[in-house]
Amino acid sequence: VHLVESGGGLVQAGGSLRLSCAASGGIFSMYLMSWLRQAPGSQSELVASITSAGSDIYYLDSVKGRFTISRDNAKNTVYLQMNSLKPEDTALYYCAKDRGITVGDGFDFWGKGRLVTVSS
Repeated sequence: VHLVESGGGLVQAGGSLRLSCAASGGIFSMYLMSWLRQAPGSQSELVASITSAGSDIYYLDSVKGRFTISRDNAKNTVYLQMNSLKPEDTALYYCAKDRGITVGDGFDFWGKGRLVTVSS
């Protein structure tokens, strides 16, 4: 499975950005997909996950109400809409394919990531 992110960039606090992650190889519609982020000097954290049919979604508490994960299985793409961005959201964001069908099972494929920088 090959994952390629697009989007991101520089935005002022309060602004919005959208990330996309296009998948190739495998059967995308069967995969639990996630977005993670890693801020400078920090460990990676799971931002959001979405089940194969989009019926169940997980969000990191600090992004609830501001970020929305979605997917289009016809386009083999998962999205992360980020609104009301804060400087503390600054990080490298990357998508990942979950190893199993439950959040927390770990990941077996990752994209290279896109940098999101939120200025104050």
